[in-house]
Amino acid sequence: MSPNKKIQAILDTLPDNPGCYLMKNSDGKIIYIGKAINLKNRVRSYFHASGQKDPKTKKLVENIADIEFIIVDSELEALILEMNLIKKHRPKYNVRLKDDKRYPYIKVHWAQPFPKVTITRNLIEDGSRYFGPYTSAWAVHKTIDLLRKIFPYLTCNREITGQDERACLYYDIKLCTAPCINKISKEDYREMIEDLCQFLNGRTEPVIKKMEAEMKKASDSLEYEHAAEIRDQINAIEQVVQSQRVISDNYLDSDIIAVARSEREACIQVFFVRNGKMIGREYFMLEGTDEAEDSIVLEEFIKQYYNSSASVPERVMLSSHIEEAQIINQWLNKKRNEGNVEIIIPKKGQDAELIRMAAENAKTTLQSLQTRWKNDAEKQTQALAELQESLGLDSPPNRIECYDISNTQGTAIVGSMVVFERGVPNKKHYRSFNVRTVIGKPDDFESMDEVITRRFNRWVAAQELKNVPGKKPDPSFSRLPDLIIVDGGKGQLSRSYAVLENFNLIDVVPIVGLAKREEEIFLPHNSNPIILPRKSEGLYLVQRIRDEAHRFAITAHRRRRNKMGIVSKLDAIPGIGKAKRIALLKSFGSIEDIKEATIEELTTVPGINEKLAQSIKDFLD
Repeated sequence: MSPNKKIQAILDTLPDNPGCYLMKNSDGKIIYIGKAINLKNRVRSYFHASGQKDPKTKKLVENIADIEFIIVDSELEALILEMNLIKKHRPKYNVRLKDDKRYPYIKVHWAQPFPKVTITRNLIEDGSRYFGPYTSAWAVHKTIDLLRKIFPYLTCNREITGQDERACLYYDIKLCTAPCINKISKEDYREMIEDLCQFLNGRTEPVIKKMEAEMKKASDSLEYEHAAEIRDQINAIEQVVQSQRVISDNYLDSDIIAVARSEREACIQVFFVRNGKMIGREYFMLEGTDEAEDSIVLEEFIKQYYNSSASVPERVMLSSHIEEAQIINQWLNKKRNEGNVEIIIPKKGQDAELIRMAAENAKTTLQSLQTRWKNDAEKQTQALAELQESLGLDSPPNRIECYDISNTQGTAIVGSMVVFERGVPNKKHYRSFNVRTVIGKPDDFESMDEVITRRFNRWVAAQELKNVPGKKPDPSFSRLPDLIIVDGGKGQLSRSYAVLENFNLIDVVPIVGLAKREEEIFLPHNSNPIILPRKSEGLYLVQRIRDEAHRFAITAHRRRRNKMGIVSKLDAIPGIGKAKRIALLKSFGSIEDIKEATIEELTTVPGINEKLAQSIKDFLD
């Protein structure tokens, strides 16, 4: 395909330097990002017949309307820039990790005097140690729960001085070592967190040996209760160790990476081998893999995965060769900072068997996911058909919008709008509304009225923008839903129905109310609810949509509430004025301690009765 005059002019001015190139379509959207040692030669090659060897590249070239380039000093700099640009823009024609921004990590806040352990989705250079990424948030939470039982680290927000009068409940149930009352020194606490880090790195034997020495010392000192606690911790670690398969007598830390392919998807399986034991495994899905060879898929995975990974092992074992092995190896060596990284493609022996195992796991995982996706699609189709029949709709409700209200005693009221398309959440279209017209009182009817009104005001505005050159309406509001669900039953339904009447949409947009208690569905002007069968796919879909609207509303409400600041958290509670706020802080010392106090403890503060104490608990929780 010959380039047009604009593209040809760009090709004629390309430099011979290394750098990155960004290809854009007619809308100015970046559709492909690449790197080159020589920008002129690499970019021009796309427009030669030999460079369009597969349909995907051909389609890419057909859609190129503009090309930008960024010059750098070396191929290594180009590699790093390319990875960061792909992560930021996620171009359509690049092979890329699915949802790579959302992978969770375990974060050890090492820069703090008494480090905590949390879950995060952001890697920040703040002196912390990170472990991951993990593909399963559930697995991370399970790991965190186990870590806390073995290494009882801090979770509260107290300022640790060792001078507190009493420890919190977590100390009593053996989930905290209580540095707040000096039950453990700063040095010993940090040593415990170091052991936790070694545990996450698969270095369990030194940790166990040290614990066994501590247990013996405690026993010899007749501290039998402390010795028993250490014994329980050792037992918990050994249970984990027993589940870690010894797979190699070579003690080099290794990541074993293999790929499985289908027509449209690629699944990467990673085995994590540390100190000769497989301490875990994760799978990652890649998109944009059509027509790409296995070597390209592996290469792009390695770049994107290790660009976000918390650590790089001594050895990376691959199921096939990659073209850019030399420059990637150079980058990994620089990233590791603890010695060189070896990239190998084993052909025989124990290492080859490990690669075969990883490839087989990748294949099995991909087949399992495809079966689940197929079953989910069938269930979603069935659910939409059941809703169409039960609610008397003209067609399946392919776009469903659900609304919920969240507030604490009438404070920081937020409405949520979640969108499901063909039975699947479309989170790009989710929106939240800070309610403005309801102040100081919990009025869900008025709040729902405002939220629905604002949603359709934006629909009207979107229609007007459609004919304005250069203006693009917000896709969240430009389409009308096939069904609206308002969480809350008859009251919210009647107010929302009146809003639709004002916009002349009654005959266009079906609307129902969902009562929480029995999950009854109410239609306008009908006092008899619709009860979906308890095990029907239609009910399961409605429940998922309702739960998602509730979760999104609560998240937005908490975010808004947190912006109020520490002092205003108390001021915002109806019935709490300046005098009561001062009395509460004087009695408990901090918001955190007020939050942990019982109803009975709160009522000991002058002016705080049981009802107000309950309001305080509800708000702070």
